[in-house]
Amino acid sequence: MELFIYIFGALFSVINPLGAVPIFVGLTQDDSVKERQRISFWTAINVFIILLVAFFIGQYALSFFGISIDALRIAGGFIIVNSGFSLLNRRFNKGRGVHKEVEQDAQRRNDIALSPLAIPMLAGPGSISLLIAMYPDYPAVIEKVIAVGAMASVALVIFLMLRSAHYLSRILGASGIVAISRIIGFITVAIGVQYIISSVVNIVKSILAP
Repeated sequence: MELFIYIFGALFSVINPLGAVPIFVGLTQDDSVKERQRISFWTAINVFIILLVAFFIGQYALSFFGISIDALRIAGGFIIVNSGFSLLNRRFNKGRGVHKEVEQDAQRRNDIALSPLAIPMLAGPGSISLLIAMYPDYPAVIEKVIAVGAMASVALVIFLMLRSAHYLSRILGASGIVAISRIIGFITVAIGVQYIISSVVNIVKSILAP
């Protein structure tokens, strides 16, 4: 249970589906309720698939390009810290790789569940690098099953939050979403800093080891 809570909490903080609520509302304001539910469902499915691929196949990509796990953790840590600062500074769109041109293109698309909603808004570089770095830390089969369960739970939360995005936007308002996202942003920054520190410590230990 502790492992599940840790992975779920880390992924939820980095992905921050609440920060995607105002963007989702803007992109689907002219859609029917049924269409919004369909987009929410397939966005969650796409996020889950992307997270699975990153977790189980990301290591092979690192080996192919000759990138060490510590280097990935440092790079991913900086990305995660940057995402956290974006939330703290209310730069939701910029922090998620969504700018005016992308939003206009999304408005013209028939289906936005994969892009830009699933990637890069939700399953972005931060969550992908986080999962790739996590993989070698949990070699046991049961640990991997728990990790997959945590990913599925995050995807479920994404579906529920996007499905209720228009209601959440009215209930919480802009100020409520910003306040909660800032708290999540602070946690996200802490996660990124921890990854950078642990990786630097590992590198220093390897250099000083006889």
